[in-house]
Amino acid sequence: MTLIVMAAGLGSRYGGCKQIDGVGPGGEILMEYAVYDAVRAGFDKIVFIIKQEMEAVCRPIFTGPMARLRTPVGKQIEIKTVFQDNSTLPAFYTPAPDRVKPLGTVHAVLCAREAVTEPFAVINADDFYGPSAFVTMKNALETLRPEHEACMVGYLLKNTVSPFGGVTRGICAASGGLLKSVTETYKITLMPDGRIVSEPEGEAREQDGEALVSMNFWGYTPWIFGEMERYFHDFLRGLAPDDAKSECLLPVMTDAMIKRGSLAVSVLQTGEKWFGMTYAEDRADAAAKLRDKHAAGDYPATLR
Repeated sequence: MTLIVMAAGLGSRYGGCKQIDGVGPGGEILMEYAVYDAVRAGFDKIVFIIKQEMEAVCRPIFTGPMARLRTPVGKQIEIKTVFQDNSTLPAFYTPAPDRVKPLGTVHAVLCAREAVTEPFAVINADDFYGPSAFVTMKNALETLRPEHEACMVGYLLKNTVSPFGGVTRGICAASGGLLKSVTETYKITLMPDGRIVSEPEGEAREQDGEALVSMNFWGYTPWIFGEMERYFHDFLRGLAPDDAKSECLLPVMTDAMIKRGSLAVSVLQTGEKWFGMTYAEDRADAAAKLRDKHAAGDYPATLR
């Protein structure tokens, strides 16, 4: 069972590379908690997707503390690193000269294709998902059919907004335990009076805080890679030559596949509360929550 950790984002709203910002009491980065939780749930291979310039900083972590982790049955984990860069793009596409932004989460997962031959989960590097969420995901992956099925851990919108600025979330509709749609929603903002609104086109729309949202915690089988490649290539063919910002995103792809009838996505319930670091101001809250979790015995004194 494999966990793919997407860690190649720019962190533009954060103002730096939040994926490697030591926020835990022992200097741990957020993805160390995800890996620790995944391994104790039974995941035995971790694939990190990073930018090549991050390798020198990440390598000591990947080959040090993380490499010593063991699954509950004592199996040593396998760690692989892949790069999200232009070398993995199809020959027919040339990025805009001023493009700095990666081409999105679909492209990121495709960069890990050669490293993954088993059922896998996908997460963001800068989010805290909670231990039981990984147990739930691992159990679901064990029951997925080889083709046309996937799963997703959902969180409540009210628990995923930041008081420091707008966020983007995939707002989900579900019925009978299956995902029916995912709407990528931009500029979701927590207002001073507690309301949650979005302004995708300059018009404020109130959002339900109890709504289910995707935090990019997906579960797939290797069958999905072929579908991803076709979807990504179609996305690239539709880009203008000077488009330096558009991204190909997992929630948007998943929504398209659901509507086409080619993918059934189970919605997994969890009592965990997500937190993350979208903005630099979120860091203090994340650090306090991690300190509390260490103090409560949820984690050892240090993960290093």
